[in-house]
Amino acid sequence: MTAIPVLAAILLACVAGAVLSIALAALVAFRVHARWIPTVVSFAVGALLGAVFLDILPHLFEATKQPSRIAAFILLGILAFFVLEKLLLWRHHHHNEGEPPHEHAHEHHGGQRTGLMIVIGDSFHNFTDGVIIASAFLADPKLGVVTALAIIAHEIPQEIGDFLVLLHSGFGRARALAMNALSGLATVVGALLGYFALASVSAWLPDILAVAAASMIYVAVADLIPSLHKRTAFKETLAQVAFIALGVASIWLIHAVLHPE
Repeated sequence: MTAIPVLAAILLACVAGAVLSIALAALVAFRVHARWIPTVVSFAVGALLGAVFLDILPHLFEATKQPSRIAAFILLGILAFFVLEKLLLWRHHHHNEGEPPHEHAHEHHGGQRTGLMIVIGDSFHNFTDGVIIASAFLADPKLGVVTALAIIAHEIPQEIGDFLVLLHSGFGRARALAMNALSGLATVVGALLGYFALASVSAWLPDILAVAAASMIYVAVADLIPSLHKRTAFKETLAQVAFIALGVASIWLIHAVLHPE
């Protein structure tokens, strides 16, 4: 392949992958009844934590020669998202200073913060996916195709989880779809940077992935799990546990199929 066809193949793989994963996520999420969304968000918890602890972190710690650096970036990422949420809280309260508190408004804005953080974290993750796809295509076009298919397969359950988080955060279905599509563009950005400046971008790839992992951990543990504790009925608790297990299992199954031991 000449340079132009390789670049065209990279961009086609990124765009097709983003469209396919987001479309399948939307298809599943649009069929979920509104009253089920808070419970089905448990799937998002499982998918996010499964992606981090079964896929991203094992890959990072196996590939890196500086595990302490990766751990430090994860810690810094969690602290950075804590500070980001505090800044968003401060902005909200400063903007509404003097207005009477309203419980539903508070929940709505709290959800908006969660939605924003999941979009930021997903954008980091998608950016790294783009760099990985570009590097694989540059090494061997066949390897690029296989790599792109593997990334798409990993992304589908995570995109479903992200879509459900956005719906749970108060976003309308159309806006949630638009936000997911916007974060999907980060794959194209990562692919372009990876193609034209692979050496410098690749050096930062583990650190970027560590920040992406930190965002998933923070959203799942600090925002989503506390919201699940608000529903304490026994039947709802069982449903939450079942959907968390389903989210983890979906990541584990895809990982096992794509990376057999």
